[in-house]
Amino acid sequence: MKRRLIFSLLICISITACQSQATPFPTSTRTETPARPIPTPRYDVPAAAGQVIATATRPMVRPEASATRNGTSTPTSTSTAKTQTATETPISNEWMELPVLPEPNESIRDIYERGQTLGNDPNAFSIFGDCQTRPAEFFGIFETNEAVLESLTPELRETVEHFNGSFNRESPTAQDGTTPGALLWDQWHRGEYGCTFSETPVECELRIHRPSFVIIQIGTHFESRNTEYLRKIITQLINAGVVPILATKADNRELDHRINRDMALLADEFDLPLWNFWAALSDLPDRGLYVMDGREEQGAVYLNEEATDRHRMTGLEALDIVWRMATP
Repeated sequence: MKRRLIFSLLICISITACQSQATPFPTSTRTETPARPIPTPRYDVPAAAGQVIATATRPMVRPEASATRNGTSTPTSTSTAKTQTATETPISNEWMELPVLPEPNESIRDIYERGQTLGNDPNAFSIFGDCQTRPAEFFGIFETNEAVLESLTPELRETVEHFNGSFNRESPTAQDGTTPGALLWDQWHRGEYGCTFSETPVECELRIHRPSFVIIQIGTHFESRNTEYLRKIITQLINAGVVPILATKADNRELDHRINRDMALLADEFDLPLWNFWAALSDLPDRGLYVMDGREEQGAVYLNEEATDRHRMTGLEALDIVWRMATP
């Protein structure tokens, strides 16, 4: 009970830029734990009979040495940040040079095929994110606007048709103010969406929707244990036969880019596809971000119309690439 109360308090004080009734925490006064490097442990998670165990053993690959989509190039150097102490390791911005769209390798097929034997729906994907990933702001338009659907390339229309039913649905894992910790809290879904209080939002979503893929774009609302919680979520997805697609975010509310950096490192450690949305906005004035009237203390975290369009399109392209790689 004491642990649950502490966890509840942490969630309640997390940044809630998306919540209209929340009292936001000013970025100018927020104190966070200094960024620290991500270690490279093996995840010796106890497994049920036949369960896949997720491991994180790959070193961070420098952008200029990352493998191409056809697998013709190989890494030439690795980062030593994981073996250094927090005081010795500066924030690395190598992730900024990574391509917008993922370049997955064939290893994700093993995850996908495992999921099919476990009963995952090949025509379903889920989203783990905050208010900017809810249907009205993100993917819903692909199921509600025929003109937008018709404007897509034949390949992308095929992707929308294949995953029809997943684009315009509300879920316990894409809500206002969601953090990685909230996804592991059995009270966050409020007993809605068909969830029970004996399961977390992640467990509920895997049960009710049975996705084969999950897009994880989260971090505008951050916590000191952000990366630790993400590791738990990624491991849970892989062991359930679900292919995670990790994504960077548009803003830098934490002021030192640690959230995006750690997301890129996690993608590399687990050998997972990364959708580098941050890079898709590099040529837009103010990076396509604006400050909402009445929420000036939150800073520029909201996407303008052009940035929203890029969010949708690059997200759909990322899903298309990963789906086709996993199911040749």
